Amino acid sequence: MKKLFSVLVITCMMIITSSCGMQTIKESENLVIPVSQVTEKPRFYAFRIDETDMEVIAVRDSAGNIRTAFNTCQSCYTSGNGRYQADGSELVCQNCGFRFTAEQVGLESDGGCNPWAITEQNRTLSGDALEISYDFLKNSKDIFANW
Repeated sequence: MKKLFSVLVITCMMIITSSCGMQTIKESENLVIPVSQVTEKPRFYAFRIDETDMEVIAVRDSAGNIRTAFNTCQSCYTSGNGRYQADGSELVCQNCGFRFTAEQVGLESDGGCNPWAITEQNRTLSGDALEISYDFLKNSKDIFANW
């Protein structure tokens, strides 16, 4: 059963206060994740852009760094099953079964069975919020075409 989450819109930003729900992000809005929600257990943030359902994973590694990625596998995304589920503090690809730790989330790679990284260059961390721009999200929506 999916839980709904509340959304607070402040000056063209969408702040997600808990995961497991779906909201539409419109042009000029950004995905904003409260830093207080990001723990060593992976958390999923679902949203829709232009009729495309998407999801971001946020997790803290063992050093306390925040890591982010799209919830789709670089190898398996075209299968329709290339997404991850949390198993404790690990992520498991639902297509191939590969497992990932928080230290492996958000690393840039050239393919293979890895989450699509959202690196520090593609997000902003300011105080108590992690923000990912609408433009970056929209430009990445093709990897969710078979989701």
